[in-house]
Amino acid sequence: MRDLERAGFVNRGGKGSHRNYLHPRGVRITIGGQMGADAKRYQERDLQKALQAAQP
Repeated sequence: MRDLERAGFVNRGGKGSHRNYLHPRGVRITIGGQMGADAKRYQERDLQKALQAAQP
């Protein structure tokens, strides 16, 4: 989540343990799970794809 915020994503809130992030370029990603919990492999992969898509 820290990496997303450093890249310019904004936390738009969520329901339960989910958080929705939006980048000004239109890239969206939803992260599920409790704060401080280890990310699952597919979440790490989705995060890397979102970060690459948000780069200029």
